[in-house]
Amino acid sequence: MKSTIYYVSSINGSNSNDGLSEQTPFETLNKINEISLNPGDKVLLEKGSVFASQFLHIKECGDINGEIIEIASYGEGEEMPRIDADGKGIWYQDYGLPLDFKGHIYKGDVSSTVLLYDTENIYIHDIEITNFEEYTNAKEYSDPNKMDRTGVAVVAQNRGTIHSITLSNLYVHDVNGNVYNKHMNNGGIYMTAFKPEDEEKTGIPRYNGITVKDCHIENVSRWGIAVGYTYNHAQFSTKELEEATFRKYGNENIILINNFVKNAGGDAITPMYALRPLTEHNVSLSCATEMNDRIYAYPEKRMGKVAAAIWPWKCKDAIFRFNEACDTRLNQDGMAYDADSGDGTVYEYNYSRQNDGGCIMFCMQEAIHNTFVNNVSYDDLGGLISPVKNPDAYIANNTFIKRKSVPLLRKKMKSGKYKLENNNIIEIEE
Repeated sequence: MKSTIYYVSSINGSNSNDGLSEQTPFETLNKINEISLNPGDKVLLEKGSVFASQFLHIKECGDINGEIIEIASYGEGEEMPRIDADGKGIWYQDYGLPLDFKGHIYKGDVSSTVLLYDTENIYIHDIEITNFEEYTNAKEYSDPNKMDRTGVAVVAQNRGTIHSITLSNLYVHDVNGNVYNKHMNNGGIYMTAFKPEDEEKTGIPRYNGITVKDCHIENVSRWGIAVGYTYNHAQFSTKELEEATFRKYGNENIILINNFVKNAGGDAITPMYALRPLTEHNVSLSCATEMNDRIYAYPEKRMGKVAAAIWPWKCKDAIFRFNEACDTRLNQDGMAYDADSGDGTVYEYNYSRQNDGGCIMFCMQEAIHNTFVNNVSYDDLGGLISPVKNPDAYIANNTFIKRKSVPLLRKKMKSGKYKLENNNIIEIEE
């Protein structure tokens, strides 16, 4: 089948055009939402265009043999085409069963600027994305029933394993979702897997081949980048995690590289339920900005006023290297890095500075076989290391440059077992 290039321009377009050339572009994204895209098709948005109160929801797939669907830009200049959902693009999210904590909201309406639902073999790049609403007062902003919003939401449900999704050079900003709903598709980029309608027929939904690279995420709530929470969370309830569990129920070939996340209301970057995810050369700056009593004011039964910068959830052999995390704001966590529940997390060659909750946490009994080596912590605050109830944290060959008044171990979070080996601890003046 011959591939087609569709052009869309809010500047020069008209929905009476055929959309098949730069001279005859469509005017709105609604025309693309109405089209069934085929493998090899491209959707190009003109630079400088602003698609106000619009959204792009893609349900079609590229071909596994290389005929991908591509969403990108065209034209002159440096100004990316911008999609402003403004609370439009509403769809219903439902994991299909309660999550690992009964207080988590797992279903409800979500507004997403870009939605990829059971979509694979797709490449989206060089687009600016927002989803913003103006609130008149603080109580309205902190409403526990506020709309969940995403810049880019990705869902696996009725197609089994989802392959090859690449998001590159996206500028996702001003997405003011619901700060309390940490596992709804909330924030900058969020990927999830829901219970399928007929699992025996379609297979277990999961991801194999996700790359998020060179993206700028700013002023989003709740998460910066999260890949990807699953309805099959119960399969990962043990301390020791087997590779076979991930190959059947979890995510593989997850790469999060060279992204910049600033002013996320909660956590910055988190691979989830993934086998050997690679998270490197990312920067988190001034995150967890809403994890405080002033904004996180009405959690009801959801709890969860905790966030860290760059960390894994229920992963095996996750690698974090060459990342930077600075100025994570104070909360019950508030550290740069967190070897959370999972097996075999490695942090190496990372940098942290002035994070209110310290440098690294090894979180609780189900975080096992985790190492923190060859990293640099400069002037982190509150207590540099939190091995809270952890069985076997290994911390070696790091440089900790700290104020004299800041303890090496964070108060009330030092109850676990840990081994310190060959670390260079340098004290500086207040």
